[in-house]
Amino acid sequence: MMNNSGFSLDKSVYVFEIDDVLYPKRDYLLQVYYLFSNFVEYTEGRALAADIVRFMKEALETVGERAVLQNTIIHFGLNEGYYENFERLKANAHLPLKLFLNDDIKTLLLSLFEKEKNVGILTNGNPVEQLNKLKHIDWQELSVFLPSLKVFFIRELEFRNINPIDYVMGEYQVSAEEIQVVTAKDSSFDG
Repeated sequence: MMNNSGFSLDKSVYVFEIDDVLYPKRDYLLQVYYLFSNFVEYTEGRALAADIVRFMKEALETVGERAVLQNTIIHFGLNEGYYENFERLKANAHLPLKLFLNDDIKTLLLSLFEKEKNVGILTNGNPVEQLNKLKHIDWQELSVFLPSLKVFFIRELEFRNINPIDYVMGEYQVSAEEIQVVTAKDSSFDG
């Protein structure tokens, strides 16, 4: 059975990555950049926030996420100690705005829950940061289904020498063939 976007609904379990699947990761990063720029301005005692956030946004779009902080620290002549501050903020930020689900993913999730499929999150990255992102998502009409949503952290499982798919199989008591993993690279749901 296929839904209107060509996504097969014949599996028992559907596990989704968070970034660029549930919501655009850029939405989280831009809010972190905003918070970081205000932190730097306060710490430095200079009016830098607007310039820093503008620079970070442009760097994200031109050089990519991995180079943003290093380029920002160099460009503004900031202390290396800001690396640790940024990483802590990125993991634990209390965002000023909610993150919104991509419309097509929201529709897909509603359809899966209505069909009583098992739905979970299988996410890579810092578990603290990934959990923080989930807390800031505006689930809207999906919030009634959240108690049934299981979250699995790939890094945590791999640290314990557990294959993530094997673990998901055990949690839901299904074979690997009954699991659909939805990530940004193989998803048609790029928002």
